[in-house]
Amino acid sequence: MPPISLHNPKSKDFNKPNVVTIDVGGQLFQTTIQTLTLAGSNTLFSNLFNSSEQPNRIPFIDRDPELFSIILSLLRTGNLPSKAKSFEIQDIVFEAKFYGVEDLLVQSQSNPSQFEPFDLEKSIILPLSGRDSPSAIAATPYGSVHVSHGSKITSFDWSLQRKSTTLTQFTAIDSLLSLSSNVVAAGATDFCGLQIIDLEMGFVRQTLNWENVTKSGSTVQAIGTSPECLFTSFESSRRNSNSILVYDMNDSFKVVSEIGHNEIFGADLDSAIPSTKLNWIPSLSLLMASGSHSGASGITGNIKFWDIRSGSLVSEIKEKTDCFSDITVSDTLSAVFKIGINSGEVSYIDFRNISSDCCWNCLGDSRKVMNVKKEGIGCKIESHGNQVFSSKEGELELWSEVLMGSSSAATGRNGEEERIFKKNVLGRSKDIGGNRITNLGFGGNKMFVTRKDQQCVEVWQSSTFKVCLPSCFDNELKRG
Repeated sequence: MPPISLHNPKSKDFNKPNVVTIDVGGQLFQTTIQTLTLAGSNTLFSNLFNSSEQPNRIPFIDRDPELFSIILSLLRTGNLPSKAKSFEIQDIVFEAKFYGVEDLLVQSQSNPSQFEPFDLEKSIILPLSGRDSPSAIAATPYGSVHVSHGSKITSFDWSLQRKSTTLTQFTAIDSLLSLSSNVVAAGATDFCGLQIIDLEMGFVRQTLNWENVTKSGSTVQAIGTSPECLFTSFESSRRNSNSILVYDMNDSFKVVSEIGHNEIFGADLDSAIPSTKLNWIPSLSLLMASGSHSGASGITGNIKFWDIRSGSLVSEIKEKTDCFSDITVSDTLSAVFKIGINSGEVSYIDFRNISSDCCWNCLGDSRKVMNVKKEGIGCKIESHGNQVFSSKEGELELWSEVLMGSSSAATGRNGEEERIFKKNVLGRSKDIGGNRITNLGFGGNKMFVTRKDQQCVEVWQSSTFKVCLPSCFDNELKRG
């Protein structure tokens, strides 16, 4: 029997203006032409009803009616209904492909507006093959994620099905950045060159190198990106020079400029610090480059803000008292956030106050800045939307700004209105704790978390919008 056929209507309601009826697997569904056109012009629904051909006939589709009701609800609302949780996501994917509405399904399951930071819970465990723990993760805007573990990169698509595992030339990958759904930039601190890898085809498209003065190899310390450019922090294999190269992603990764080039002589520790994190700030059109160094006098670091068009250094913050364990920038909150290596506390600097003599505003116990126990070692911090996420060992904390009215707002040290941030601990009681968190990533409506000595990736989602659990992941979650 062909998947689509026609038979005569038996209800007087079938002649309502703009209302159409579809028979799917023996079950009748009524909807409107406008709803079906939301599927697009190149789908099964686009030619299902043609007013010039047998207007009083009902199309018959030989498919599962229960799954069709999920697809029809997707067309009507743009989201999957709650009953979709009764199905495995792969079954819904197959149906979406059949009807030609997979793009709508991807949008519904990866919509950033469905990211509810205060309602996040651990929903899925993505197991990785081998014995190596994840060293880096790279999420995409569509909710897919690439994970490096040992010499391999494993990719999961937007529905969190394992897509591929690619064996690379690296012993271990320290920096990983998604350039598209199938292409990543990967680098290591002990292997020369930045590689542009096509994960779908399984080959290296291009290798980018920095030619330093001593003609030695150059290893990758950090990768960053803006809408037009790729930024890479290189250090010479002899560790006596470092630089940041700016590549044009729209012109075959042609070198646009070089900034922050340092040749190290003697005990010049400031020049010896390569940038180990690169963050683009869209509102300021500046690149934030940060790095730290452990020496005889303790841990010191610097945070530099570069104008990539002129190649000039706009501002610099030197870290000495409580250097950062990790640092991030939030363009939405107009601030730089860090976790102090000594205190383990989150602090911030407003964009308006960035200067060489600026002071950090500590959001926790400022008395810990001289803590010899170094409570911040290994802590991670990342910004996403209007929130900042930080880790303390195995726990996740969420920092959000509390907006105060003008009458109740306090005045800070610089005579400006003081900003108030509130902390929340993420997850249900069974989600809290565990091994130390090593990576945080965000894509679509998901947060990805990896932990020390665990060969898997945790997926955190809002309980309202989380995807249906595939059976294999469900079993893994129960065992965990």
